[in-house]
Amino acid sequence: MKMKEIREMTDAELNNKLSELMKEKLNLKIQSQTGQLEKTSAAKVVRRDVARVKTEQKIRLTKVNG
Repeated sequence: MKMKEIREMTDAELNNKLSELMKEKLNLKIQSQTGQLEKTSAAKVVRRDVARVKTEQKIRLTKVNG
């Protein structure tokens, strides 16, 4: 997911996307622990997407408050 795509989302869409990514992150962690994870790089991609979404949320929050 690119930052351009994230910036075009509404606040509600960002919250939904963050929730989806966190669920996916948990599933990947469980798969990794049980040895079922085939694409080990998937966890890295999801972790970075979570960080991108949280960064955009923080930027929007500071724009509103500050």
